[in-house]
Amino acid sequence: MKYIDLRSDTVTMPTPQMRKAMSEALVGDDVYQDDPTVKELETLAAHVTGHPAGLFVASGTMGNQLAIMTHTRRGDEIITGANYHIVAHEVGAAAVLSNVSIRTIHNDNDFIYPKDIKSAVRSIDIHNPRTSLLSLENALSNGTIMPIELMRENIELAHSLGLNVHLDGARVFNAAVTLNCDVKTLTAPFDSVMFCLSKGLCSPIGSMLVGSKDFIEKARKNRKLLGGGMRQAGILAAAGLISIHDMTKRLAEDHHHAQKLALALTEIKEVEVYDKLRDINMVFFKLHVETAERLVEFALAHGCKINPPSDEVFRVVTHNDISSADVDAFIEIIRKFVKENPRAN
Repeated sequence: MKYIDLRSDTVTMPTPQMRKAMSEALVGDDVYQDDPTVKELETLAAHVTGHPAGLFVASGTMGNQLAIMTHTRRGDEIITGANYHIVAHEVGAAAVLSNVSIRTIHNDNDFIYPKDIKSAVRSIDIHNPRTSLLSLENALSNGTIMPIELMRENIELAHSLGLNVHLDGARVFNAAVTLNCDVKTLTAPFDSVMFCLSKGLCSPIGSMLVGSKDFIEKARKNRKLLGGGMRQAGILAAAGLISIHDMTKRLAEDHHHAQKLALALTEIKEVEVYDKLRDINMVFFKLHVETAERLVEFALAHGCKINPPSDEVFRVVTHNDISSADVDAFIEIIRKFVKENPRAN
């Protein structure tokens, strides 16, 4: 049975073009840096993001953690958002792998502002850890986008305070689509950037880490330390080339489907759509029925996969494998569900 899978844009399947390219890829041993397809992908990733060098890594988490390892030294402290991916979804890896602590910023919209950075940077005192890195996120995992000017202000201030700045840009191409700008506009000012090939861009595996040549040389050695040398990785890199060349150009379609879904859900009185979290390919909503949590099993029984709610809020994500007809089908599932379940008082 084919399911409509709205759990995440990580569930995308490689396209037929990707499968063909993977089967025909020229390969070599990437640890020796003689895999031509990996080298082509790393060069392309660096070029499109405005950086001198790139590194192919197994996952977004690996890319973020390599950035932290490479920018910091043991005992340092980094600044990032309280709900950002490296805090909430990377298993405490910064503490385990890099021996750094994290000073988190919390604002209701999950943005970080210059005033937050000023107050979070530690003074030079024998009792304090050294603040060495600011890590931002764009697009955010809450479905919103940090404005370009705010990002630039944060970067400029951080640099003036002696900090390096990393971007967790897992969905940075989505952000560029919404902001109607070249992705380089968002990525070039950072000291390092990670972006995912397998999150909305349909590659089966992989993310990219970009930065200066010296930074990437150090990160490559750290990747080896983590067991990330993937040998004949050109088979995977072949899909990544298509992700960057082609799949980035169709992301607006996913955004359109998310907007269609959100608008339709607002017409159902038992559904509360979070309008402020609709910048990219995500829709957040709450069901005002007594058994809202049962929607997961109800949807599965009707051919659709969604994640359980977090604090009663559902998140669904559109992607390459979700059509306009799939959106219609999910809307009908919601209508059936609320019809069969009493409204909460």
